Amino acid sequence: MHDTVSGPNATAIKIIPSSGNAADIRFGHMTMIDDVLTEGPNLRTKIVGRAQGFYAVASLSEPALLLTMNLVFTEGKHNGSTLAVVSRDAILSPVRELPVVGGTGRFRLARGYALMKTYWYNVTAGDAILELDVYVLHH
Repeated sequence: MHDTVSGPNATAIKIIPSSGNAADIRFGHMTMIDDVLTEGPNLRTKIVGRAQGFYAVASLSEPALLLTMNLVFTEGKHNGSTLAVVSRDAILSPVRELPVVGGTGRFRLARGYALMKTYWYNVTAGDAILELDVYVLHH
């Protein structure tokens, strides 16, 4: 998942700002995303979908987000299907467990979880590459 907040091809746009630059994340900051999902961490690997939704800083005491996103698949047998994730994302934790609360298409009635790791983060720009391993049960 490529979360790009900087440059002309940003996929994450601040919609409710805190103070400071794009990488500044303080309580109340909210960002809308339409991030690219690829098979690997390199943006040149095969695109398999998009992560569409938002994240907001929801903690006064630590960098923790309310993350709400749909994983929209655009390739292969899952093309047109989605998974819905609603979670707390404590971004400094090495691995975060995010609940999968539903899905559509091939993932109808999905339940499960995703393990998310920060693969790369640019502190100055705020751009990140996140690794998602998703485990679901579905009909």
